[in-house]
Amino acid sequence: MDELKTTVAEKVAEVFGAEARVTGLDALAGDASSRRYFRAGIDAPGGPGSAIVMSWSDLGLPVSSEELAVFEKPPEELPFLNVHRFLKAAGVRVPAVHGHWVEQGLMLLEDLGDVCLWDRVRVAPEAEVIRWYRKALDELLVLQVGGTRARNDRCLAFRQAFDRRLYLWEFAHFIEYGLETGDRGRLPAAERRLLDEAFENISTHLSGRPRVLNHRDYHSWNLMVHNDAVVVIDFQDALLAPAQYDLASLLNDRETDQVVTPAVEGRLLDYYLERLEEWGEPRAGRDEFRETYLLAALQRDFKVVGRFRYLDRVKGKPGYKRYIAPTLRRIERNLGRAPGLEHLIPVLAAHFEEIA
Repeated sequence: MDELKTTVAEKVAEVFGAEARVTGLDALAGDASSRRYFRAGIDAPGGPGSAIVMSWSDLGLPVSSEELAVFEKPPEELPFLNVHRFLKAAGVRVPAVHGHWVEQGLMLLEDLGDVCLWDRVRVAPEAEVIRWYRKALDELLVLQVGGTRARNDRCLAFRQAFDRRLYLWEFAHFIEYGLETGDRGRLPAAERRLLDEAFENISTHLSGRPRVLNHRDYHSWNLMVHNDAVVVIDFQDALLAPAQYDLASLLNDRETDQVVTPAVEGRLLDYYLERLEEWGEPRAGRDEFRETYLLAALQRDFKVVGRFRYLDRVKGKPGYKRYIAPTLRRIERNLGRAPGLEHLIPVLAAHFEEIA
């Protein structure tokens, strides 16, 4: 920690002037990755007052999530910086990068405060919930429509895609860590066949949909509320996927059901489709769009259950366990709404008490 403080002080002086001083360095709650974050207080003439330090100094160059192993050799540029440059040029609100020193595993970012979208809406009245999620949808459309139109293959996001291989990898992750880890043992063969068939069908459907630029984790904890706007963070895993994937991430994640009720969800889906037309995109059939949206939400929630159990049991990060129960309840709800998948409910109910 002392070494980190010394290094941060050097970099702050380099960016904000020789007179700049670090007045404090406080650790922030981390995410599911291996990066570490700190808030540095800064005393500098005309300086920002504080900045966020992202550190990976003892971890090597973080490329992307382990399942996105699509490059023959590691990219020459840090994905965060590569995608940040593209998104900023496309008009997406992203934090400013004050400075970066990749070989030393350090970056100084704009301090957006501590209020994420979920913090802003979780106890808000319904009208405020809808207002803020509309802001998030507006920003998503800048990313998805504006970003896709500005396609540049130098951006890593356009060189990787959510394809059938990746969907099936995540479903396998759910089976391994969500169903078979610990003393649970192997699934009965008949149950495994039913799940495999359903997961194959979902993967085939999703991989056959048109792809646009996606953040990949566009959820309420990766959207910061700053100056009455939504600012997008944690975008280094951006890729090509159906538009419904990020939409499902936003409206179906962790415990968003507390405020995104089915009625609110329907209004927000309608708003997204209306704004999509205002962007000049072809009118989407609501029923077909909704089916793909539900399948994307299910696929992502199955991944989340497996991932959060993996983080708990393998990575020693138990903080995500509390989100597993609401995710399972949402899986049950969406299985009942997606065509032809109701038969999976009793299969999963035998393994999860959260599913009736």
